[in-house]
Amino acid sequence: MTSKQEPLRSGYGARTTAREVMGDRRLDGVIAVVTGGYAGIGLETTRVLTEAGATVIVPARTPDKARATLAGLERVEVEHLDLAAPATIDAFAERFLASGRPLHLLINNAGIMATPLARDARGFESQLATNHLGHFQLTARLWPALRRANGARVVSLSSRGHRRAGMDFEDPHFERRPYDKWVAYGQSKTANILFALGLDARGEAHRIRAFSLHPGAIVTELMRSMSEAEVRAAIESSNKVSPLKTTEQGAATSIWCATSPQLDGRGGVYCEDCDIAEVVGADSPVPRGVMPWAVDKNAAERLWAMSEAWTGARLSG
Repeated sequence: MTSKQEPLRSGYGARTTAREVMGDRRLDGVIAVVTGGYAGIGLETTRVLTEAGATVIVPARTPDKARATLAGLERVEVEHLDLAAPATIDAFAERFLASGRPLHLLINNAGIMATPLARDARGFESQLATNHLGHFQLTARLWPALRRANGARVVSLSSRGHRRAGMDFEDPHFERRPYDKWVAYGQSKTANILFALGLDARGEAHRIRAFSLHPGAIVTELMRSMSEAEVRAAIESSNKVSPLKTTEQGAATSIWCATSPQLDGRGGVYCEDCDIAEVVGADSPVPRGVMPWAVDKNAAERLWAMSEAWTGARLSG
């Protein structure tokens, strides 16, 4: 697996902005879906894509809030979708497929972090259910539109938080082990990386490539479940590694993975700071790179099979 996780020396870095990544390239005629594309780095991702000419559909749990935030941006459509409510995912996908449009870019951006123990209607732990399973189901349901694009990319936002935990395949939903909100978050972020690995293996033959990424440390609404003390501690800890990013910088790797010609012919890789990350040892003290458990093909296949069983969603069409 390490052969694919090799940096390209892209010429970009941690301070690069999403607009700088896009440059003067145009995306006229491109159709994108950006979950959570109305807040934080998702909003900046939507803004940069539309400025380049793309049409962006933003599925939102609170459409009125999304419309208010996105007012003034051209070629933006807001739809209802709640990643923790499977019926809304199916309904959104059905509406999109009925339009007959191709889907060139699917950016699985939305997520939750470090939330108290909660379960969805199926009994699944909320962070894994929202961050991974909701996007797994959405991607599977939109698969015919991705194939129709004849060249598509799926981008899943993970985090360096994946270092906190691999997948616990014996008790993924904390039914027996004590709940730890950070372990649960880390597991869900590992799942995002394994999902991209599994999806790329299935999509390459159809010209659908998948990527995962760490956007960088940014203060956004993602931290809303954390106390003020936890936020201060997280910022202090992050600044010891590297300065916090702005939202413009935080969206850069999403835009790079979604649009950069430097990634043509590649896929299934985890990226950070607008480049492919290196695999590092599980005991690495430097909070960079990707953990071995997140680029394990066997783990990716095991998670894929379990995700199909949990959601009832499979690639078809």
